[in-house]
Amino acid sequence: MAVSSWPRVFPSFFECRSDPEFSGAPKTSGGWQRKPSQSRFFGSRLNSSASAQGAILRFPPNFVRQLSTKARRNCSNIGVAQIVAASWSNNSNPASPPPAAASSSAAAAAAAATEPIAPIGDDVALLGKEVDLKANMCACVWMGLIKEKMGVCVGERFGRGIVTDAITTPVVNTSAYFFKKTSELIDFKEKMGVCVGERFGRGIVTDAITTPVVNTSAYFFKKTSELIDFKEKRKASFEYGRYGNPTTVVLEEKIRHVFVFLFVYCALEGAESTMITSSGMNISTVMLMALVPAGGHLVTTTDCYRKTRIFIENFLPKMGIKATVIDPADVGALESALNENNVSLFFTESPTNPFLRCVDIKLVSELCHKKGALVCIDGTFATPLNQKALALGADLVLHSATKYLGGHNDVLGGCLSGSEKLVTEVRTLHHVLGGALNPNAAYLILRGMKTLHLRVQQQNSTALRMAKLLEAHPKVAHVYYPGLPSHPEHELAMQQMTGFGGVVSFEVDGDLNTTIQFIDSLNIPYIAPSFGGCESIVDQPAIMSYWDLPQSERLKYGIKDNLVRFSFGVEDFEDLKADILQALEAI
Repeated sequence: MAVSSWPRVFPSFFECRSDPEFSGAPKTSGGWQRKPSQSRFFGSRLNSSASAQGAILRFPPNFVRQLSTKARRNCSNIGVAQIVAASWSNNSNPASPPPAAASSSAAAAAAAATEPIAPIGDDVALLGKEVDLKANMCACVWMGLIKEKMGVCVGERFGRGIVTDAITTPVVNTSAYFFKKTSELIDFKEKMGVCVGERFGRGIVTDAITTPVVNTSAYFFKKTSELIDFKEKRKASFEYGRYGNPTTVVLEEKIRHVFVFLFVYCALEGAESTMITSSGMNISTVMLMALVPAGGHLVTTTDCYRKTRIFIENFLPKMGIKATVIDPADVGALESALNENNVSLFFTESPTNPFLRCVDIKLVSELCHKKGALVCIDGTFATPLNQKALALGADLVLHSATKYLGGHNDVLGGCLSGSEKLVTEVRTLHHVLGGALNPNAAYLILRGMKTLHLRVQQQNSTALRMAKLLEAHPKVAHVYYPGLPSHPEHELAMQQMTGFGGVVSFEVDGDLNTTIQFIDSLNIPYIAPSFGGCESIVDQPAIMSYWDLPQSERLKYGIKDNLVRFSFGVEDFEDLKADILQALEAI
C-alpha cells in the first residue's frame, strides 16, 4: 500500500491539525508544545499536506460518542474501535460523511476540539495480522493512545515465537500485537508492500500471548539442499501435516511437561515424550497395534470402555493377537496369564469405565516387568493431577484429551506419554495410519489445559460430596466411587490417587423406566456421552452404550438397566444437589 494513499481513507469530517508535543508541556493558544520527533512519523506519513511540525489525527465527535467511557479507558474493548473504523472504511463514498454525521460535525467538532489528546508513546498496538491499514489505522492510533495512557503494556512483552514454513498462513488467535519501539511500527508500515507475498515473507515469529494455529497440510523447503539436509537429519523441520504440526507440538510439550512436573515433584523420572492424535480411541488402537506383535498376547480387564473391548475382541484376532481378560483386582489371574503366555502388554483403565474399579499399578508393573511385558494405563478418569501412573511404575500412560484435558466438551483428542523409545514406536505407526490432530483442536486443548487444575479440584470436591449424599439416599441402591469406603478398591485408591475424579456411577432403586424418569427429571446435566467437561453430563449406560445388546448380554458386563453415570461439571454444588434431590423425589 503506497504511503501517499493513506490520507484518502479519512473522510472529510476528520480534522488533521498541526499540534505540538503531548508530553505534558504547558499548553499555549496554539496547542501543546511539541517534541520535534513527532513530525518524523505523523508529518511525513499521514498527511503530506500537513505542516512540517506534524499532523495529529483528530477523531470526529461521533467516534468519541460511539465509544463508551469504559471502552476509552479499558484496552480490552479495542474491538469497538476496530469495528467503528471498519464501518467508515466500508462506506461506498468515504470522502463524504454519513448524512447524520455531516449535519452535526460542524457543531460537534468545536466541542471535541476541547478534549485533550492522550500522549502517544513508544508502544503502539496493532490490531490483527497483516491488517488492512485503511480500515484499521484510526483504531490502531486510538489503541495506542489508550495503552500508553493506561500503562497496560507493563510486562508480558517478550513471549513465544513460532517460526514455520507451512504452505498456508498460521492463524494467530490474539487480540493485539505490540511493537517495542515506534521505529518498529514505522518499519512495519514502510515494508508492508514487500511482505505481502506468502512464500518467503511469512516465516512467522509472533509475540502473541496465545499459541498460533498453523493450518496447513504440508511444509515447503526453499531449496532442494534444505530437503536433503532434512532427510539426512541435519536440519529440523516439518514435512507433511500427518507427521507433525507446530501447534500440536506445543500441545505435546505442554502435556509432557505436566507429567514431568508431577514426577519431579515426586522425585521420580517423568515422561520423556508425548504424542497427540485425533481421539482417545485412535491413540488406544494405534498403541495396541504398535506394541503387540502379530500372533502376540495381551492382558486387559473386564470393566473398560466398550469400544476398546470391541477392538480387542473383534479386530486384534484378525492379526493373530489373543487377549486374556481378568478382573481389575485379580492379581492371581494376571500372574497365571503371564506364566502361561508370552504376554507383550498389560493394558487397562484405572479407574475403569463405568464402575471406577482401580488397578494396583505398582504391583502389576512389577509383575509384568519381571516377565518382560509392558504396562499401559489409561488414566482418563483419574486425570494426570489425581494419579501418577508413570511414577507408580507404568511404562506408558494414555488419556482421552476429549475429556478433562480439553475440559469444555468441544474437541476430540488422545495422547500417549512415556519413554522416548516406546512413544517413537507408536508414533511411527501413527504416521502411517493417520489420525493426525487438527491444529485447531490442538489450540482448544491447549486452552483447556490452562484451567485443568481449577476444574479438577472443583469436580473432585463436588463428586465426593455428591457420592456421599447419594449413598445415604433411600432411592439409590448402590454408588460406585473410589472415594467412598464402600468401594472395593478404596484403600488402594487412597494410596495411589490424590483425588477421585468428577464421575460418580450409581444405581437407582427401580427398573429401566424408573431410571429414565429420574434422568428426564434432571434440569442441569445434559443427557449425552463423554465426561470431564465444564458442563455436567448424565447417561444411562444400558441405553447410551449397550442398547444394541439384549438385557441378558448387558448383564454379562454388569450393566443393569438402573445404572446411571453422572459426570459432574463446575456448576455450583448446591444447585446440583437440589437438582438431583428433586429428580429423585420425582420417581
